[in-house]
Amino acid sequence: MIQIQNTLRQLRLSGLMQTLDVRLQEAAASRLSHGEFLEIILQDELQVRQQRHLARRTKAADFRALKSLEDFDWQFNASVNRRQIFELAAGDYLRQRHDILFIGPPGVGKTHLAQALGYEAIKQGQDVLYRSIFDLVRDFLCDEAFNQQDKTLRKYLKPDLVIIDDMGLKALPKNSGEYLLEVIIRRYENRSTIMTSNRPLEDWGKLLSDVPTAGAILDRFLHHAIVISINGRSYRVKDAPQAPNARKSKPPAQSPSTDPVSTDASKSDQE
Repeated sequence: MIQIQNTLRQLRLSGLMQTLDVRLQEAAASRLSHGEFLEIILQDELQVRQQRHLARRTKAADFRALKSLEDFDWQFNASVNRRQIFELAAGDYLRQRHDILFIGPPGVGKTHLAQALGYEAIKQGQDVLYRSIFDLVRDFLCDEAFNQQDKTLRKYLKPDLVIIDDMGLKALPKNSGEYLLEVIIRRYENRSTIMTSNRPLEDWGKLLSDVPTAGAILDRFLHHAIVISINGRSYRVKDAPQAPNARKSKPPAQSPSTDPVSTDASKSDQE
């Protein structure tokens, strides 16, 4: 048995080695054939490798937080088309090299859905990178100072899916549009990109301080993009605890059922 374990270690079959003792007992108790036993232990090894690869790709994606479609509150904003999102999760847009734009006010779930689609892509074996627009600009500015811009560009071109979040939170530094344009142009019809924006598309020129560059970005990005507009209240505002003085300001005769402030703080942030 020790010799078998040493051999498995040399072959780097750690998954098989972890379950071998139990599988041998099961084989004896169930009188499995050699073929059946071999199939079971090979599946053990395959499962361990898949889990290891999933963990590695998830870490490399550098998500702000690991979000899933199962965690999303589909009842809060009725404007979110659940069927459409789950169809996207199947990954056809990745195979077709199409892009996705989530657009809407803060707090309606854009970031959650973008990261959840990214995680679904990872489970399908795709390489994913998540960055906010501010991270992207910072990466290029930093590496430009050290003459390593090509290295940064490769970082954004290699993944099967790049998620660029938070477009529109505030104006960006000078030349930011040029960095974003380079990424969009080079990924156009080669790899998929997901973006989220808090501002309407006509404001992008002001955000980037470069109207022509913003137009060139949108011209390519929107060509094969699936635009998902989400309206409604902010999830964070809905879950904000009620201020103590709010109760004092209510008329004494007001029924609790008419209280316009929700005190349910059990949900998580979905922006």
